[in-house]
Amino acid sequence: MYKNKNIIIAQHLLIWLVLFSIPFALSYGQNLETGRLIAHFLIPVLFYAIIFYLNFFILIDKFLFAKKTLIFVVLNIIIIGFFMLAKEFIEDNFFSMLIKNRPPENERVGPPFKLFIYIQMLTYAAPLLFSIAIKTTKRWVRTEAERKEADNFKLQTELQHLRYQLQPHFFFNSLNNIYSLVDISPDKAKSTIHSLGKLMRYLLYETNTEMVPLSKEIEFMRKYIELMKLRLTDKTTVESSFPISEPQINIAPLLFISLIENAFKHGVSANKVSVISIDMITQDSSVIFQVENYNFPKEETDKSGSGIGLPNLEKRLHLLYPNKHEFVQEIKDGIYSVYLKIIT
Repeated sequence: MYKNKNIIIAQHLLIWLVLFSIPFALSYGQNLETGRLIAHFLIPVLFYAIIFYLNFFILIDKFLFAKKTLIFVVLNIIIIGFFMLAKEFIEDNFFSMLIKNRPPENERVGPPFKLFIYIQMLTYAAPLLFSIAIKTTKRWVRTEAERKEADNFKLQTELQHLRYQLQPHFFFNSLNNIYSLVDISPDKAKSTIHSLGKLMRYLLYETNTEMVPLSKEIEFMRKYIELMKLRLTDKTTVESSFPISEPQINIAPLLFISLIENAFKHGVSANKVSVISIDMITQDSSVIFQVENYNFPKEETDKSGSGIGLPNLEKRLHLLYPNKHEFVQEIKDGIYSVYLKIIT
């Protein structure tokens, strides 16, 4: 705020430095006694100020920015013409002695009448142009700030929507897993519900910020993996590796959980041996997350998941880490692998 105010003050000072110098430039070589100083310097500067601020505070907003350009131009022509005549009238009636006592050689030096009119019009048009320039710049800066604010609001709204979309998705998948345990192992089902409660507490109360410590995300993922293991048979092996001592890295919450969910959804078979491998490493300010699992495509009749996890993740990565992430998926020889690198 103070920076913008200082810029505006500097603009006005620079413009008035130019406008103050115009009468001196036009009176170059003439004796600047008191009368001539008033007639050729103070009066034009006063008229410049009126033209500048009349446009700055009233006419530009009311007519130029309102797309009434013709009215704006006509009004300024009238105003400039009035001040040109007023200046000549004041000189003729209040400083006539100055003109009468002017040396003959000075009279011959004066420019032709048409050129004199053009020069006068340009000098009176200068404050008008400066006023338009400052006002337009100020309006552009304000418009850009409003656009950026609107873009930021849109970004935050979309991210919030994606986060709210992810939480029910996670809860829905977890309930499906618990449902499958109820008949097989009631005790495991009870334990799973208890573990799910802890996970939901994290989802509801600790992920409402833009960033969370990576250590908390790792703890959340470890608990989720243990929760998922409860419904697995001996045919599925789960291998996971996380940094032992997490560096001081903050990251957007819930970026990795969809990949783990996807591994347990598509990498587990009731009658085939399978392996799920989950690895995370950190390098300076980067986080690398890799998942590999056997790929057992679900049948079309399987409604155990809504399929929004990975598209949700890709949208969030695009919004949160533009040009600062790498996301690669591949299925080769029946093995699904995913590589995610995030530069924080």
